[in-house]
Amino acid sequence: MMRLYTLPKTGAISDLTLAERDTPRPARGQVLVRMRAASLNYRDLMIVTGRYGRGGVAQDRVPLSDGAGEVVEIGEDVTRFGVGDRVAGIFMQNWLGGEVNDSHPGSALGGAVDGVLSEYVLFDQQGLVTLPEHLSFEEGATLPCAAVTAWNALYAGKSPLKAGDSVLLLGTGGVSMFGLQFARAAGARAIQTSSSDDKLARVRELGADDTINYRQTPEWQEEVQRLTDGRGVDHVVEVGGAGTLPRSIESARLGGQVNLIGVLTGGEINPTDIMRKSVLMRGIFVGSREMFEQMNRAIAHHRIKPVIDRTFGFNEARAAFEHLESQQHLGKVVITLD
Repeated sequence: MMRLYTLPKTGAISDLTLAERDTPRPARGQVLVRMRAASLNYRDLMIVTGRYGRGGVAQDRVPLSDGAGEVVEIGEDVTRFGVGDRVAGIFMQNWLGGEVNDSHPGSALGGAVDGVLSEYVLFDQQGLVTLPEHLSFEEGATLPCAAVTAWNALYAGKSPLKAGDSVLLLGTGGVSMFGLQFARAAGARAIQTSSSDDKLARVRELGADDTINYRQTPEWQEEVQRLTDGRGVDHVVEVGGAGTLPRSIESARLGGQVNLIGVLTGGEINPTDIMRKSVLMRGIFVGSREMFEQMNRAIAHHRIKPVIDRTFGFNEARAAFEHLESQQHLGKVVITLD
């Protein structure tokens, strides 16, 4: 038997329910992973509180898309992994490479299919990647959604990030913190926003070149323009949504790239500003296994260590969601399964 969390219904964090099921056995081409850690994304909070998508998720869905663990058993014809390998699942289990298509979202962990907040998870061998050797399970568990999303935004578009570019990062959540680390590794200039001076001090310690308190500077796009001598930034990692998007567009240079990731704010989008600045808008929905593996090579080469805000025990899963909901975190919130 194994322990896992399910959602008999959604609407509140209190709906997260600890349950037991039989431990699965791998069939042909499958891999059984003993999960050691999982991490939370804003999407997971939306799912648990019943705010994700029109139809929500199926009853008794196992939440969380991001987790890492150790292979404990393999089925017949498994060639990509062996027992003892340290692995993480990919966000969409069948998006292996190339452009996203209509079939991929139906394989998204923790939403369309069961996720990883479970002591054991059965994967198809194609739905896993090997963890960089220098990362712990807790660090590796932060990668599948937030890190791959940031990598896709900065490296998989028409104008991949390069040395000397400038990047605007909104907030200090998981995607933005990975964006900071990837920008620094590339030799790019990083400008980061937050409403907390304490968080801004922390991101400067982590390598941000410039910071803006958006509560003290509501028209923060004007400060971005000032910091860049009126040119604007090459890339914006936009996690706010429609409410912050007009300022992000104004922060971008002529012909710059705005990578739209988040849905944290409401509002409307005026397409005139996009046209006037010839901004390339990219909607980012995580990324493929190919991107994950490219990113892992860069993480290993630069010895990048994910920023973890706080770690909770398996029995503290609800408290982990409450901490994420409080928006007090900087970086990732992690649940250990040891």
